[in-house]
Amino acid sequence: MAAREQAPFTSTEDLALRARLDAGDLKALAGADALISLSGHRRQQVWDASALKPAPPLLQAVPVDEDVLELPAAAEAEEVFFDYAALGLTLRSHPLAILRAQLAKQKLQTAAQLRDLPSGRLVRACGIVVMRQRPQTAKGVTFVTLEDETGSVNVIVWKSLQEKQRSELLRSRLMAVYGVWQRDVDSGGEVRHLIAKRLVDLTPLLGGLSTASREFH
Repeated sequence: MAAREQAPFTSTEDLALRARLDAGDLKALAGADALISLSGHRRQQVWDASALKPAPPLLQAVPVDEDVLELPAAAEAEEVFFDYAALGLTLRSHPLAILRAQLAKQKLQTAAQLRDLPSGRLVRACGIVVMRQRPQTAKGVTFVTLEDETGSVNVIVWKSLQEKQRSELLRSRLMAVYGVWQRDVDSGGEVRHLIAKRLVDLTPLLGGLSTASREFH
C-alpha cells in the first residue's frame, strides 16, 4: 500500500520491485487471480510471477529486460478449479453449471427446478455439500445442505438411512439425493425439504476440485 501511494503499479515486475515482494507473496497473489490488472489472465500471472526471482541487493531495483511470452488463457473449468484451490470459492461459473450437462443425463434437478414442485413429488437433486448438522435434539436426524448453480436444497436424512449409507453421507463432497419433496403447508409452502431415500456419492465428478463443508454435531 505504501508503494502504491507513490505511483500506480504498471506491471507485476514493478509491483514486486517496489513493494519488495518475495516469490511466496507473488505465487499467492497469482494463484488467487489478484494480479489480473497487471498481468492479465491467471496463467499469465503465474508465469510472470514465477519469472521474478530474488536478485542480489545491488540489483534489486533493476528491471529485467526480456521478451514477453504471451500464454493462452485457461478454460473456465480450469479457472474455477484454481479459484477453489486458492480461495475456497469462485466468482466465475458455479462448478455444477459446468457439470450440468452430465447431471442432466442422470435427470438430476436443480434447486430452482425443485422449488415450486408440489409436496410429495419424487425428485432427484444434486449439489456440493456445504453443511452437515445433526443436532442433539433431532433424535438422530442429519440435515444436509446441497448447493448448486441456482441455489440450495435442504435434505433430511433419517437415522435408518444413515445406518445404511454412512459412507455416502459423511464422505460425499458432491452428493446426489433421490427422495420425496416436502413443502410445509403451514408456512405457505415456503419451507421446503427433500426427504432422502437414497444417497449417491458423485465426488469423482469434481476431479481435484477442493471443497469443504461446515460440520455441526
